[in-house]
Amino acid sequence: MYSCVSTLALRGLVGIEIRAEADMSEGLPVFEMVGFLGGEVREARERVRTALKNSGIFLPPKRITVNLAPADIKKSGTSFDLAVAVSLLKLLGRIPPESAEDMVVIGELGLSGSVHKVNGVLPMLIEARNMGIGSCMVPGDNIAEAAAVKGMRVVGVSSLEEAMGYFEGRLPAETIDSDAGTCTPGSGESLDTVDFSEVNGQESAKRALEIAAAGMHNILLIGPPGSGKTMLARRLPTILPELDAEERMEVTKIYSVAGLLKEGQGLIAARPFIAPHHTVSAAAMAGGGLIPRPGECSLAHRGVLFLDELPEFSASTLEILRQPMEDKEVNIARAAASYTYPADFLLCAAMNPCKCGYYPDRTKCRCQESEVRKYLGRISGPLLDRIDICAEASRIDYKDISTGMKGESSREIRGRVIRAVKAQKERYKGTGIRFNSDISVKDMDKYCHLGRKEEKLIREAFECLGLSARAYHRMIRVSRTIADLEGASDIGCAHLAEAIGFRNVDGRYWNE
Repeated sequence: MYSCVSTLALRGLVGIEIRAEADMSEGLPVFEMVGFLGGEVREARERVRTALKNSGIFLPPKRITVNLAPADIKKSGTSFDLAVAVSLLKLLGRIPPESAEDMVVIGELGLSGSVHKVNGVLPMLIEARNMGIGSCMVPGDNIAEAAAVKGMRVVGVSSLEEAMGYFEGRLPAETIDSDAGTCTPGSGESLDTVDFSEVNGQESAKRALEIAAAGMHNILLIGPPGSGKTMLARRLPTILPELDAEERMEVTKIYSVAGLLKEGQGLIAARPFIAPHHTVSAAAMAGGGLIPRPGECSLAHRGVLFLDELPEFSASTLEILRQPMEDKEVNIARAAASYTYPADFLLCAAMNPCKCGYYPDRTKCRCQESEVRKYLGRISGPLLDRIDICAEASRIDYKDISTGMKGESSREIRGRVIRAVKAQKERYKGTGIRFNSDISVKDMDKYCHLGRKEEKLIREAFECLGLSARAYHRMIRVSRTIADLEGASDIGCAHLAEAIGFRNVDGRYWNE
């Protein structure tokens, strides 16, 4: 006797079809599970056996073998439990033999027969839809997440009894014909909680953040303690453009695999804002573990990764960011497999210019020149090269906080950002480029053409500032964004001069 039920495994963000095959024959009573199983999958044998018993189903004293095929793929996690149980129910004749055809079954079983939530349902179902499978059975707690997959009929169950009732046609399980899914707020700051109008002064830093948001450029804020660097950075999400449908799906897939979706949460609507503490390890930043999970830089995908007190992060943690900042993804290699997670984030970093924080104000700074150089030297040249904008947050004057005057609101700044983003979408339609920061070197002449005056200006800046080729191209991308904010079709000398000014700030600190 033989039965088979389809389920799915995850490798990174990619779903892989798995068949839960069950066979029963005469012989010594035994219940075996095979198929290159991880520890938690081997334990499924006892979870399934006990869940069936507590649901009134007893396994006969025969030789029962369950195989999770293909057997050359390592299985991990607890999402196979329900598929194994349904395959056994078919084998025992407790549900019709045609049950679960054209369906994937996903879920973890409790000993009482309850069906528990599992991680990674969204990417699994996307893969199932791509394979032509039209329906799925998932835990009831995952039903909102599953509903985000268009063209998939979703059956939500909270117990093994409900699953049996659905296949027998006697219990109406919760079903959804998936469409666009529901959108729920993400981890970004809400416009209702923080606003740029609360920040007094710092007009130059605000302008830098506006440019960074409009072109998704990496930015470094440098200045003394109490100047508002963290306050400014935490308001950056309030001026970012909204996630489009494709980006929402990408972000939600990552949070689904990481197990960070809240109960009943559908698609994430807000851009993520991730602010790890400076004690974070390199593995936690990039992602890792025996079965690698997304790290902080992947959780910030399509959003902001904020690193406060940048020099306090370990050198290994900072240097591990170099690859994702360039390639927009993280590759994690293990003996069993390689995993790739997207990591296309806007890096916003903040730091003091020295250990005490007051350099170059010698009336307050007591650091030796060698100490200042050592502190700034914690930020490597290759990492600085990957930062497009360096802005100073100067000391706040009394008049800035005593007048009571409010600056521009996030809504006003965001309006200009959205107009610049729309211009970029129109320009790059059909090219795969999303923002100015994504322009490749080969497309630079096409989208960032410079006139003779502009060529002369950028050549002088390149020679005077001693820029690398990477920094040169990033400066041109920033000037393209400044031109978009001004509504200009071509890059002018004024746009280049402002972009050069932002590169000159880091030159004053690191090249003195």
